[in-house]
Amino acid sequence: MNIIKTALATTIAALAFSAPAWAQDAGFEPPEQCTEVSAMEEMDHSAMGHDDPAYNARSESDDHDAMPEHVQENMRRMAITMPAMEEGMMREDADVAFACAMIAHHQGAIDMAQVLLEHGDDPHMIELAGEIIAAQVGEIDRMTAWLAENAE
Repeated sequence: MNIIKTALATTIAALAFSAPAWAQDAGFEPPEQCTEVSAMEEMDHSAMGHDDPAYNARSESDDHDAMPEHVQENMRRMAITMPAMEEGMMREDADVAFACAMIAHHQGAIDMAQVLLEHGDDPHMIELAGEIIAAQVGEIDRMTAWLAENAE
């Protein structure tokens, strides 16, 4: 059983770390159709809660060094994808907004799954993380292709 578990974990880890599109260290780059400035983007983003003093105080006061390593890594990666997801939702075209926000959202799921692969122990969660990565990468590819063909 341990050989199967080890082989599964190794396969999933190799899959998870082999695709450059998943590499957060290189930075998450949404498709260009998701980064062009629109009138909607000029709106006040305070409705998203990030101008709320309580939100900012919590973010600034958390002692990140005291957090477990997996929490620190999840927070670091989320700080990259959350703004991209919010920005994506601001697109004037509903279809483009959906695709842009979901690409960033799916990247967040991939990032969390990668952190689990690096720090998790449970074989069921490791297997699920691999499945999530495979599914989310496929959906990101579909949305990116759709944007290239349909978004202006």
